[in-house]
Amino acid sequence: MTPETQATRGGFLQRRLVRPVIDLLRQGVTPEKIALSIVFGVTLGVFPVLGSTTALCAVAALVFRLNLPAIQIVNYFVYPLQIALLIPFFRLGEKLFGAPHLPLSVPQIYAMIHASASGAIRALWTTTWHAIVVWCFLAPIAGIVLYLALVSLLRRLARRKFVSVPEAA
Repeated sequence: MTPETQATRGGFLQRRLVRPVIDLLRQGVTPEKIALSIVFGVTLGVFPVLGSTTALCAVAALVFRLNLPAIQIVNYFVYPLQIALLIPFFRLGEKLFGAPHLPLSVPQIYAMIHASASGAIRALWTTTWHAIVVWCFLAPIAGIVLYLALVSLLRRLARRKFVSVPEAA
């Protein structure tokens, strides 16, 4: 990676992830609430049903009175992770339920959805609900671990009182 690419990426992450979290801390949002917003954005953002995560994150934000923009930003950033985990969730679901192996790839799933969304839903119904059950087992564990790590980090950040964080032009 070139220095220019690193600077751009660092600037992008600084602008889109780090600065919003620091701004929330400055506004008095607790580290626990920020951590919960991030955890829900990540765990719901990898839910193995394409097209459902925005609504799930919105419901979580409303139910738990969390920062909706923060959850949705995290959800947006983990979209590539959702795609990367889709097939592993399908495979783990097949193993858990002893279901026959369904030879699929992400491009095939997208092609099925593009050709006929209702046909894709019918064809992938069993595989998808198996993947959802696997997600239901794994998401709480991952969420707890992530929450504990984030709360610790965010509490340290809050103690620093980011009063003098420089604003980028």
